[in-house]
Amino acid sequence: MNHQHRLTVSEELRPTPKPVPRIKGTAISALVLTAALSITACSSGNDSSRGNDSGSAMSNDSAYSVEQQPTESTAQEEAAEETAIEQNRSDSNEQTDDTEILPPEQIPTALLQGKEAAVYRQLTPAFQQVLTQQQLVDTVQSSLQNVASFEQLGKAIMLNHHTQYNWLDNNGKLGLTAIVDEQGKIAGLQLQPIQSFPATDQKLTTATYRLPLQGDWFVFWGGSNVLQNYHYAVESQRYAYDFIQVKDGMSYSGDATRNESYYAFGQPALAPADGTVVAVVNNIADNEPVGNMNPQQPAGNSVVIRHGNEYSLLGHLQKGSVTVNKGDTVQAGQIIGKIGNSGNSSEAHLHFQVADRPDLARGTSIPIRWQGEIEPVKGQTVTNGG
Repeated sequence: MNHQHRLTVSEELRPTPKPVPRIKGTAISALVLTAALSITACSSGNDSSRGNDSGSAMSNDSAYSVEQQPTESTAQEEAAEETAIEQNRSDSNEQTDDTEILPPEQIPTALLQGKEAAVYRQLTPAFQQVLTQQQLVDTVQSSLQNVASFEQLGKAIMLNHHTQYNWLDNNGKLGLTAIVDEQGKIAGLQLQPIQSFPATDQKLTTATYRLPLQGDWFVFWGGSNVLQNYHYAVESQRYAYDFIQVKDGMSYSGDATRNESYYAFGQPALAPADGTVVAVVNNIADNEPVGNMNPQQPAGNSVVIRHGNEYSLLGHLQKGSVTVNKGDTVQAGQIIGKIGNSGNSSEAHLHFQVADRPDLARGTSIPIRWQGEIEPVKGQTVTNGG
């Protein structure tokens, strides 16, 4: 569940008519799409990898920088190259038509070619309020020095009137994310280092788990890199998932400030496998208006189930909906509560993970062995266990 964003952005924004981009770094879980896309966060103030809570959209802080690799160029060659790059950036920006609309697919190329001015003009007014053009230029120039190209990772994801694009650089070490609204305006922009943990990626759970939900569910966060699963940056939640329900490209209908408007809210949450309940929280209010969050109680209402030496967690449940008690034996598929919006969550969704300990903050997340050998990834729609 971690909100560890390395460069910017309009993150953790509620689906209101006039969202204001902002940064929110949290230590545990979240659903994030920026601007009018909903996100969720489950945060623990005890996590040492906590992100930046500052309100600025970009930073030249070392946490946001990309480590530069040494080259064998001479000082003269480097100086000449830098001069040529700066001239190219200046020429590219001067030649850009102020009225030109940059297709989203061309954002990485534009940044690599020094067309920061064109990209900046395409930011939403709200995003421009928290990010200056010079900040964009400084960050891009410092971060992309060793990048030759970007390749799109997966399909563009359309949700709540916005589309998310993810790209991976040619070195496999830097990710770029852009959120674009229906008018082609950029509501979110993010650069972040890419880490991998191959030693644990393939060490699946001993038990086999079914999806803890009924019907069709959209994987908002899930996968083995931070572009597809922002939980991946934090060991205690590395292989966690956030599920929402989507209909016709929307996660809600009607008043976006009300929990009842969200398709996921009130849907049954199911035991993912046979086991014994070891922890229950059932008295935390659901966040309303939607977008307000409760970081003091990050997981919200939750149920933890022991499955041998493994523990599953179902978080952000609806207040008063939990139907099991500590010590109860449950069977796979049994209803244990309802999906809610409690805790550090900005929209109704289910946070689900399996770890080696019952304590969310202290355990180590384990990749899930899913029933039917499915491998849910961000942007997919999954149905039950098949």
